[in-house]
Amino acid sequence: MIRPALSAPARSAIALSAAALACAWAAPAAADTLVDNIQGITIDTDGEVETFTGLVIGDDGRIAKVLGRRDKRPRDTDFHVDGEGRFVIPGIVDSHLHVMGIGLAALTLDLSDTTSLADAQQKIAAYAAANPGRRWIIGRGWNQEKWGLGRFPTAEELDAAVADRPVWLERVDGHAGWANTAAMRIAGVDADTPDPAGGRIERVAGTRRPAGVFVDAASELVAARLPALRPEDRDLALQKAQDALLRQGVTAVADMGTTIEDWQSYRRAGDGGWLKIRIMAYAAGTGAMELIGGPGPTPWLYDDRLRLNGVKIYLDGALGSRGAWLKRPYADDPDNTGLPLLTGSQLRNLMSRAALDRFQVAVHAIGDAANAEVLTAIDELSETYEGDRRWRIEHAQVVDPADIPRFARHGTIASMQPVHQTSDRQMAELRLDPPRLAGAYAWKSMTGGGTPLVFGSDAPVESADPFAGLAAAITRRGADGQPFGGWYPAEAVGREQALASFTSLGAYAGFAEGRFGRIAEGEWADFVVIDTDPLLATPEELRATRVLQTWVGGERLFLAGEAADD
Repeated sequence: MIRPALSAPARSAIALSAAALACAWAAPAAADTLVDNIQGITIDTDGEVETFTGLVIGDDGRIAKVLGRRDKRPRDTDFHVDGEGRFVIPGIVDSHLHVMGIGLAALTLDLSDTTSLADAQQKIAAYAAANPGRRWIIGRGWNQEKWGLGRFPTAEELDAAVADRPVWLERVDGHAGWANTAAMRIAGVDADTPDPAGGRIERVAGTRRPAGVFVDAASELVAARLPALRPEDRDLALQKAQDALLRQGVTAVADMGTTIEDWQSYRRAGDGGWLKIRIMAYAAGTGAMELIGGPGPTPWLYDDRLRLNGVKIYLDGALGSRGAWLKRPYADDPDNTGLPLLTGSQLRNLMSRAALDRFQVAVHAIGDAANAEVLTAIDELSETYEGDRRWRIEHAQVVDPADIPRFARHGTIASMQPVHQTSDRQMAELRLDPPRLAGAYAWKSMTGGGTPLVFGSDAPVESADPFAGLAAAITRRGADGQPFGGWYPAEAVGREQALASFTSLGAYAGFAEGRFGRIAEGEWADFVVIDTDPLLATPEELRATRVLQTWVGGERLFLAGEAADD
């Protein structure tokens, strides 16, 4: 978790920003509205496309009627919005991201666009020079694979950019951190510091001296010493995150790893009338789950804008930092099978504790060994915890092909991120051999076996742009059009499936079906006006889609070209 030490001007702006939000967004829809002259697309309960040309929004913010081309338009609505023939789709449901992470990334150093170590060093030094009052330099987004470095960066290389203050930078996937010498000194990390359970301290070759990178659980050795976030810091981060998501057409999210402090910020926003998006929260461990939910999942709050659904549990790390737990060693590291963060008994105890009180369980599993372990645990626990549990596996990134049919056995949801495949494919080819790549990012195989498949972005690890995700899902190609024909193209999904995985199925995965996710009578009027037909546009056009308006609960909360579009 990024914990920025905010500057005095930023802190002083927070109270004003929060007050302005309460005024700007608190007013509910007060009258019914006809939105007409649109080309509407939604996915029905059977996964089929439905089209419409208008809709009536009631004064409660719900869809009162969906209109076809030949349907008579009501004459007594209070407001009439001309859609000018634009395309309308349901509000995007991002099934895996980190709300506070998005906001905090906007307030700290972002290295996601750096293309080399030297580029990163220059940006870090410039940021430090521009922020002389910050006790720590904090940021995220570095990726040694993107830099072509072939190894992790070192503390000495970070010292070359900033040596007079501690620096802590999270890797792009959040599963490793990079510290300079000053940060390690403050943390008390030295050659005698052992690797913690579920973590690894990278060492200088041939010695026990820490090299500067800390993987998975080892990251907390340094991160625990960062300046603590204050409530107003979180509120500003939430404001930034909501604005960014609405600009991209995202109206509902599954927030993976909600802390009690995050939850209190969401509640402050709800109480103050400036909670704009819908947040399906998954607590950061069973401790936070109990603090937030107590005896069970919370009710839906603030007109279905907030609910604690369940708990997020980590079983392994990430592929990029070689922390994903594999059945066999990494192809480029023959002595390493990754980092299981829990024993089998610990995993089952945590899942059982949550399921006992009907909290939904979402387990982070990236490697094939991790996915197999979660599936086995679900098999066992399903004998005790019956009913509609909707077990979730987050990422399901590398799965043994023999294990893919096991997802459908108990309706286990595969919560996956299409942009991970396009961003990570070259790295995955280094880490894995061809037989294992056959089960990597295997979207079509999942749906073909009857597994509920939902899509998200994992922002801020990746951009929250859902149209990049849609394009990746249907082509298996990156923004550069590579590789030609797509990477393992048989695993691409159709446009209808991709759209459903970003809308109606996303709502289903969070026990929110019937509330939002579709354009249907009785559901909230959450929709996006865009300039592209997602069912007919070329992949390039789809990636370039422009969000023109975003509506939540019958209110237009984003309009392209307004001041909020800065």
